[in-house]
Amino acid sequence: MVVSVRRWLRRFIFVLLLSFFTITMYGGCRLLAVWIAPDDPYRVPQGHALKVFKASDQQQGENGSIAERLRLFYWYGE
Repeated sequence: MVVSVRRWLRRFIFVLLLSFFTITMYGGCRLLAVWIAPDDPYRVPQGHALKVFKASDQQQGENGSIAERLRLFYWYGE
């Protein structure tokens, strides 16, 4: 059986480079994701900002008909 050292060395270098670039790309994507993400999206707003949120415990009839709610959904995108 003939074993080519050059071929195995090339394969080994290829696997090492592939692993290195994969780890580098993964780390770069994680750093980018951390940089883009907001610090705390649920914090209390500062300055003149208001946090407007109301949990809706109302019944379906109080908000209007289903057709009206669907129209508002498509109109405002909420």
